[in-house]
Amino acid sequence: MTQIFAHRGASKRAKENTLAAFRLARELGADGVELDVRRTQDGELAVHHDPYLVDGSVICDTAAADLSSSVPLLAAALDSCHGLLVNIEIKNEPGEPDFDATEMVAEAVVALVRRRGGIDRVLISSFHLPTIDRVRALDAALATAWLVEAVRADTVDTLLAHGHQVLHPWVKKVTADLIRTCHDRSVSVNTWTCDDPVRMAELIRWGIDGICTNVPDVAVGVLRSGR
Repeated sequence: MTQIFAHRGASKRAKENTLAAFRLARELGADGVELDVRRTQDGELAVHHDPYLVDGSVICDTAAADLSSSVPLLAAALDSCHGLLVNIEIKNEPGEPDFDATEMVAEAVVALVRRRGGIDRVLISSFHLPTIDRVRALDAALATAWLVEAVRADTVDTLLAHGHQVLHPWVKKVTADLIRTCHDRSVSVNTWTCDDPVRMAELIRWGIDGICTNVPDVAVGVLRSGR
């Protein structure tokens, strides 16, 4: 059955990537939560989508103690998501101010997840393929997913060659053929970010494994209605 992931929490009804948004996602019936992680100046893991805070300061130049109270650390976010699946997206993209080729965020995320246990409830994803490669090298038991905007002819081959089993394509690039091809090769497909109930219903009919959405209550309703 298709699983519903709340994109940055229930972000249509609560401030994204906050503890309130994660808790609300559970209340609305989501199976899981998707959240973003970046490094702080002192090596902590901040849950925030953009590299910049609202005041324009850069997260990687800011100590964890100086973050706004609305920006949680990963450990607190995982606490608020207890009982849910959690898709941790590691933000480490070339061209952004916090890019780090040594993959220190991947290492810190793996270490934290290991300490907490429950790795079967965690999926780690990134647009930067070397980031999830590093996660897999550190702990092959952790599920890893590659985020892609464009699906090329060799995308699935590349994913499998790097040892990953989950693909996260942009919703506008998802087709029935893509899902069928992935499933034939034991690759799961979770798409981002779909808020249109008609498109949700189509994806569910095609057998998609997961839908990441800002409106998890809508997705849950579509799933339950069998439309």
